[in-house]
Amino acid sequence: MIKKVFYLLLTVLMMMSCTDKPITMNLYYTGENGNARKFVEEMESSGTADAIRAEEGNLRYDYFFSKDDPETVLLIDSWASQKALDAHHATPMMKTISSLREKYDLTMRAERYYRAEEDLTDNDSKYIRE
Repeated sequence: MIKKVFYLLLTVLMMMSCTDKPITMNLYYTGENGNARKFVEEMESSGTADAIRAEEGNLRYDYFFSKDDPETVLLIDSWASQKALDAHHATPMMKTISSLREKYDLTMRAERYYRAEEDLTDNDSKYIRE
């Protein structure tokens, strides 16, 4: 029983320590007949993407296209904290994004990353050219 309580407390503490750290979401939008690209074009032309970029706590909101999979687009969406991401999720823009996903019949896959205390180790740094 004590072991269970210890692991539960450890898990809660770990989750709490991640809430004030930067979060990056990799969101993969996949469709057919170029719909993922059309989605991005409408997000940009409507000003929705720029409005998200202007939100407090947004660190990055950039789309990328794969040369190997023309029907999938990657959105790298970074936030200063979980609180900033939660505030974004509470905005009316989420309804716009959901409507566009439906309009273009897109499926999604999400990955969540937390920034390490130190971005690169000495071993990693030697492979980076600045």
